[in-house]
Amino acid sequence: MTIRLLSAALVAGFLAACVASGLQFALTSPLILRAERYEQGSAPHAQAAPLIILAHSGHSSAEAAPAAEAWQPGPGLPRLAFTALATLVSGVGYALLLGAILVADGRRITPGEGLRFAVGGFLAASLAPAIGLPPELPGMGGEALELRQAWWLATALATGAGLYLLATRRGVFAAALALVLIVAPHLWGAPHAGEGGGALPAAMAAQFAARSLAVSFAFWAVLGLAFGWAWEAVARGRAGAAA
Repeated sequence: MTIRLLSAALVAGFLAACVASGLQFALTSPLILRAERYEQGSAPHAQAAPLIILAHSGHSSAEAAPAAEAWQPGPGLPRLAFTALATLVSGVGYALLLGAILVADGRRITPGEGLRFAVGGFLAASLAPAIGLPPELPGMGGEALELRQAWWLATALATGAGLYLLATRRGVFAAALALVLIVAPHLWGAPHAGEGGGALPAAMAAQFAARSLAVSFAFWAVLGLAFGWAWEAVARGRAGAAA
């Protein structure tokens, strides 16, 4: 069972990372480059290196630390490779988590079932946190990164638990508890530091948030479908070898 889970997670994480990386480079990386130029106060035609974005988590890594204090891969191919590697590692990790939930729940794992639970993962890890903390471009400002990360984690866990209750339990009490879990982080409120945005046009920020969520949905959809397919493929391979 463990080998089957690891094999399916590796396949699903690789395929989802390939799709997400391609979409990131085409849709979100150009916006990050433009935002870097605004942040640096340079002209629109100035040169800037690509910046990593893990769109499936709903937030750009551009907000980590000042460039002078944080290590970053070199421009060009090294940065592209580092972005793809980070997306791959995240994809395999999410696939392992998805598979562990399906196995622990005793469900028959198929591409359709994988997709259903993967959509729940998108809602919990990307869409729900984005309601309070939309994906941000460099230079948009905001509350301390640690506070935002803590709120994102709490929101993802609470939303995931609520969706799991709705999907697996019946009864008024379970539905009420699920609703409380899903709504509670938003009633508490995401950490903000007043009005932000800097010199970035509002349209660019909105476009980045929309594209990031679209990339995240594609990532999760491929992850769920690929995990279900790989799980069945491993089983067929073992059956063929045994025969």
